[in-house]
Amino acid sequence: MERATIPTATRLTAGPDLPGRLLRSGDSRAVYSVREVARLLSLSLGSTYALVREGEIPARKLGGRWVIPKKRFHDWLNETTEQADGPEGWA
Repeated sequence: MERATIPTATRLTAGPDLPGRLLRSGDSRAVYSVREVARLLSLSLGSTYALVREGEIPARKLGGRWVIPKKRFHDWLNETTEQADGPEGWA
């Protein structure tokens, strides 16, 4: 029985947006995990799952796993930030 090997060309680096999280160099995935979004937003994992289930954060359930499309997430975040800059905004 042969053992699976990890290609030596795969280089792991710490992601600038996710301190302590290892990402593949040149990561071209189209989605974030709920854990990655929680770290990006500085939220607890439970709070992030609640926002995903409620539809606040744009996400899709694939099989039994939630994924957040990167482009939709960043569009949503930019839109949310722009609304917050209004008279009733967060700041």
